[in-house]
Amino acid sequence: MACAAVLVPGLLRSSSGTICSPAASLRLTSSTLRHLTLTSIMKSKRKTDHLERTASVVRREVVSAAKVCGAANESPSVKRLRLLVADKDFSFKAGQWVDFFIPGVSVVGGFSICSSPRLLEEERMIELAVKYTNHPPALWIHNQCTLDSEVAVRVGGEFFFDPQPADAPRNLVLIAGGVGINPLLSILRHAADLHREWADKGGGYEMGTIKLFYSAQNTSELLFKKNILDLVNEFPEKIACRLHVTKQTTQISAELKPYITEGRITEKEISDHVSKETLFYICGPPPMTDFFSKQLENSHVPPEHICFEKWW
Repeated sequence: MACAAVLVPGLLRSSSGTICSPAASLRLTSSTLRHLTLTSIMKSKRKTDHLERTASVVRREVVSAAKVCGAANESPSVKRLRLLVADKDFSFKAGQWVDFFIPGVSVVGGFSICSSPRLLEEERMIELAVKYTNHPPALWIHNQCTLDSEVAVRVGGEFFFDPQPADAPRNLVLIAGGVGINPLLSILRHAADLHREWADKGGGYEMGTIKLFYSAQNTSELLFKKNILDLVNEFPEKIACRLHVTKQTTQISAELKPYITEGRITEKEISDHVSKETLFYICGPPPMTDFFSKQLENSHVPPEHICFEKWW
């Protein structure tokens, strides 16, 4: 599965300067969508395929046409997309992914949404960030996808944060490895939106604190650094982050240095945040998610307070 993006006021411009408009027309008809979905499902049979791995996972019924209206390189190996979603019934919870259907590509992609649900509510857009691999959907995104390319998307996934106004306040600890930041960025952005609503209107869900632990090989592979630090600076009493690098060979910038720790995320860093009010969300390579979920179980964190998603 994969992920994504930058939440800024207004619209994301493509490299050519074109603006994506909610009024833009999408040519994929409902009959084309049905054919594309069924054909892709029948042909996507390899055990490593997204559809095989997630066959038992709950999905929404809506399959919506979507148009690419922005693209940018988030890192040397990760491309960020912004999609205009046509179907007004399309919705998602922070942390979920989409089945990604591409005309002419038989294999179905699975990419986590990294934008907040609020961006979809206000502008009918979602954002993804996809790492370069030899998997056909990722290859298409990096090598063939252009402004106005049309695809289809369907929401699925049981890894999400969706508190209701009457729920008790919770602290969040988000643990990310590599591109596993994508669904956690969606959750972080959603938590920030909830806090803004609480601060501005005195209503909605009351957020606790949020601590992000994020590890990558080096600072160039730490995705969304500016977006993360903007939220830390906007809510210094609510949001904090610790960015880990494991193979840094160049000098770290003065802006990043206060937040950087060299080496892997440690057990003690996580165990220091264990409390009955805290929920833990983990997304990264399988060895990482296994390690921290087991550690939290050994620290007597209730299973319902540990949510994880593995990246394959």
